Amino acid sequence: MTGKSGLLSALLAPLLLVVGLDLAGAATITDAQGTRELPDSPKTVVVFDLAALDTLDALGVEVKGVPDWAMSGELGKYRGDAYAKVGSLFEPDFEAVAALEPDLIVVGSRSQKHFAALSEIAPVLDLTADNNDFRGSVKRNAEAIGKLFGKEAEVAERLRKLDVTTARLREMTASQGRGLVVLTTGGKISAYGPGSRFSEVHDLYGLAPADPTIEATTHGQVISWEYILKVNPDWLIVIDRDAAIGRAETPARALLDNELVNRTRAATAGHIIYLNPVGMYLTSSGLRAEQAIADGFIAAFGQP
Repeated sequence: MTGKSGLLSALLAPLLLVVGLDLAGAATITDAQGTRELPDSPKTVVVFDLAALDTLDALGVEVKGVPDWAMSGELGKYRGDAYAKVGSLFEPDFEAVAALEPDLIVVGSRSQKHFAALSEIAPVLDLTADNNDFRGSVKRNAEAIGKLFGKEAEVAERLRKLDVTTARLREMTASQGRGLVVLTTGGKISAYGPGSRFSEVHDLYGLAPADPTIEATTHGQVISWEYILKVNPDWLIVIDRDAAIGRAETPARALLDNELVNRTRAATAGHIIYLNPVGMYLTSSGLRAEQAIADGFIAAFGQP
């Protein structure tokens, strides 16, 4: 015999469908917009941020819509027709987003400016990283995803592993001298120091900056080959933006193979590190990407 609670549920079910009540509940999360409630266990997810996509993919969370971008490596599958294309990394296709009737939309630094407009379609999770507290924001963003999708235990374990790797890396960098982080694009080169977009190399991993006076701007400080020789770093950390975005007319390796760079301590000691450009430029702050970046530095500094 059906109990009273079962009978009540059966009677209420049609009414709940009519009024559109959400029985899934809500989760209290913290993202770049602050602490607020979002629908728990969303089923139809649209993602504009590649770092967020890196984390979601690593955790096995299914998404329906992604940017129309020439993704590669572990995210290469999202180029396929199985995933709806909802605009670019910077500009949403609002009609395409709305057509999916998403339960959740995820934005990041490149798409954050559309937070309000996208919020008119569905709840929005803002996973923009904070350069002033980079690792803190990596943790915050991963924990938000873990809470929304029931992946809290896996997120906690991945964060624990990342903390262990980072602590080991800091021990190694204490004796590695000074480093200079540079980005190449279109035949030009810019430098990044503490507090900048790629500040994790110094602020998080502990590699002393070759020039602590570099201006902390989004696009870096434009420099010359003479500057690199003058600063004369022990390590030269290179991000090839053109390779990251699929435009390889001037590869970083060819660009840096010149007389002035070759006279630096970094070049003569074989201490030029060419970072995974996609990982560092596009998916940095993603949970899987951050582990891969840290592991890459461990390998570069000579300890397996």
